[in-house]
Amino acid sequence: MPAPVEEPVEAVEPPRSPGHHIELVDDHPSHHDGETSPGLRNSKGWDGKLRVPPKTAVLVNPEALSDPEYSDDDNVAPGEEVPADEDLLDDEDPETDEIICTHSRIQSITALRLERFQKVARICLRQNLIQHIEGFSGIANSLTELDLYDNLISRIGHGLDDLVNLTSLDLSFNKIKHIKNISHLTQLTDLFFVANKISQIQNLEGLTKLRNLELGSNRIRELENLSSLTALEELWVAKNKITSLSGLSGLSSLRLLSIQSNRIRDLSPLKDIPQLEELYISHNALESLEGIENNVHLRVLEISNNQISSLKGLGPLTELEELWASYNKIADLNEVERELKDKEGLTTVYFEGNPLQLRAPALYRNKVRLALPQVKQIDATFVRTS
Repeated sequence: MPAPVEEPVEAVEPPRSPGHHIELVDDHPSHHDGETSPGLRNSKGWDGKLRVPPKTAVLVNPEALSDPEYSDDDNVAPGEEVPADEDLLDDEDPETDEIICTHSRIQSITALRLERFQKVARICLRQNLIQHIEGFSGIANSLTELDLYDNLISRIGHGLDDLVNLTSLDLSFNKIKHIKNISHLTQLTDLFFVANKISQIQNLEGLTKLRNLELGSNRIRELENLSSLTALEELWVAKNKITSLSGLSGLSSLRLLSIQSNRIRDLSPLKDIPQLEELYISHNALESLEGIENNVHLRVLEISNNQISSLKGLGPLTELEELWASYNKIADLNEVERELKDKEGLTTVYFEGNPLQLRAPALYRNKVRLALPQVKQIDATFVRTS
């Protein structure tokens, strides 16, 4: 009887993570250390690599192997000519007030010859290959918004020295390690440094008009050197390595603090910013809400994914409108009612993933609705009104 014929196995490409490259591996069935390839396998031991029967290669031009002067330029297919950076803006109106040129592989800002656009107020050069901030001096008088998000900038340098009229600067998703050479930008109201390599908040003195500062996804361990930002209304520092809320005193205008995914255990330093209206502090190391009772103006409180077992401390927060408390250790419905029932403006609560919800999921929402009749949304579900 002839041997059974195996069905060909289709090569499977592993799922790709967005923003990451795929590294090609050696096509040989084993590594140099003699171990079998760790690639994909099926029940027959197939290791995920496409097997191509060897074929004898035939050289069309064998003389290329022996003649060092050989050239095959005449047979080269014409490729696409990539224009220089300066040609990218040739079709722009010289009177334009906005230039947007994203994902265009721009390497040199100077080569764009931006001085041609004397009325430009907003420039967006996101997702390019820019390494140096330069080439803006010729439009310093008109430029107010500059967006260099997602480039290859590792240091700020002196390319911003003349841009004293900037109100918005976005340097997110670069490789910047130090905040420097921006303290003279006294007209700034919005500053973005998301996803860089910054380990220290520094050199922000003079930015007395700054209202919004974003430093999420960096390497910051301490809230410091912020006291001069007297106009700051929003501070975003999620996904860092911050262990303490100390360092916020002096921020008399702060209304919103986002400090999710850090290492905060103690809320008592919040007494230095009693005017706070929104606090996002999920994914930290909180075990209680002690210390929050001074923040009586809080409207939104996000404390999900901590180790909080009690809502004690929320009593004085009479202006509370939204409480997000999923995935904690809250179990006592009577305490929930006691701490929250008197808050007439409370419209939204999230308790999913707490013992309060897990022990009786079928009855959970009805119990919360009866305890807090003013609430209009419980987790992702809107409460029906008769």
